[in-house]
Amino acid sequence: MKRFIVILLSMFFLAHTAYAQQYHISVLQVSNIQVFQNAYEGFMENLKAHGIIEGKNLIISRHIIDADLDAGLWQKMGILLKIKNTASKIIGEDPNLVLTIGTSATKYSRDKVTKAGIPLVFTCVANPVAAGCTSMTQAGQGCTGATIYIDPAYVINIIHRAFPSIKTMGIIHSDDDNGVAFADEAIKKQTEHGIRILTRQVSKSDKIGPAAMELVGEGIDMFGIPPDTYYALRGNQPSKDLTKICRDKKTPGVAFMSSGAPGCILYIGPSMRTNGSLSAGHAIRILKDGIKPEEIPIAIPKDPTILCDQESFKIMGIDIPIDILKLAKPFSESL
Repeated sequence: MKRFIVILLSMFFLAHTAYAQQYHISVLQVSNIQVFQNAYEGFMENLKAHGIIEGKNLIISRHIIDADLDAGLWQKMGILLKIKNTASKIIGEDPNLVLTIGTSATKYSRDKVTKAGIPLVFTCVANPVAAGCTSMTQAGQGCTGATIYIDPAYVINIIHRAFPSIKTMGIIHSDDDNGVAFADEAIKKQTEHGIRILTRQVSKSDKIGPAAMELVGEGIDMFGIPPDTYYALRGNQPSKDLTKICRDKKTPGVAFMSSGAPGCILYIGPSMRTNGSLSAGHAIRILKDGIKPEEIPIAIPKDPTILCDQESFKIMGIDIPIDILKLAKPFSESL
């Protein structure tokens, strides 16, 4: 009889343990673009490395809001409403944790999700303050994540050292929160390294050509591509169009991110896949160790990834600086 009771208790304990190890994560993102996919894959890979595996002890509910078309005032309100409605749907799923990918998804869902008592972890946010965080390192109640922030002064310094002849850089951005924040900060810090910054803002449905040609006409020496979802829309068409102009006009392009925008000579920025992995590290501590999100500082990549497209250098007729060859890895869109 005693042995029978022990067996029953053991079976109950095993069943309870198996149940306790089941996790449910809901994912929310706005726009279905490759850089977000890279971050998502990095997130999932790190979870798997720590024993949280989809189909085994993890259920994933992924919600992608389409925002590839240009958004006027009413359309933006519609997207905002979709984010809030999707956040309500996610709360109804009662997940253990919510992952938001990108600034918009984070900014407009965090209050509703965290007030429901569900931990929120974000990735692919360039400026945490713009996403509603308390500071660049503290996210606030119920929230944490990983930022893709990169100091424009840092990357401008790298460009200045590698290409001392560059005096003027053109940056084209949309109303994307990340793109606006980067362009504004670049203008504020432009005098630190002697490179003048000229900017143009376009709508998400605009072709990039007219704005690019305006900047070429003003005598820019280089294009800088900010972290802005505009470039990844319509199958990276704005990126492709800009890099074609770069090659036609012999005006090199540098992307301030480590993926997307194929055809640039350099890519300087955090790896999106790594950023997703950093967010997963926070999620693991929350799910497995019971740590409150607000107790975990926002992860900031220590060193940006520097990638070099040697083929683009050849096409542009530019010699690759030795310092860049020492620092840079070959360009890959999967980072």
